[in-house]
Amino acid sequence: MTQANESPQELFGMRVAHVGINAKNPEEAAQIANDFSVLMGLPAYDTPISVFSGTVVETMKENGRGTHGHIGFHVDDLEAAVAWFAERGLAIDESSRKLAADGSTRLVYFDREIGGFAIHLTTD
Repeated sequence: MTQANESPQELFGMRVAHVGINAKNPEEAAQIANDFSVLMGLPAYDTPISVFSGTVVETMKENGRGTHGHIGFHVDDLEAAVAWFAERGLAIDESSRKLAADGSTRLVYFDREIGGFAIHLTTD
């Protein structure tokens, strides 16, 4: 069991991986990504479900998880982080679990939003 004063930043190298924005459609997602490109010099690249602006902002093409969007947090040890958060009452949505090629979990969402944002942990 971890100490109450230990932080996930210290324990698991937790940091913001990216912020997700929900767009209404692919055209709006492209425009949002372009705006971030102009504002911050972040190159836009298209994926099947979203448009990334560098690695900082992910704009979902068709309203992704969360009322407003999502926030992804990188952790070095995902399973240890999941256990740590579970001790504090934050459960995982098991249906959101995405696996890496080696079978390990690479991404998982919590089962509730915080401030209108879905929250996920990732090893990416």
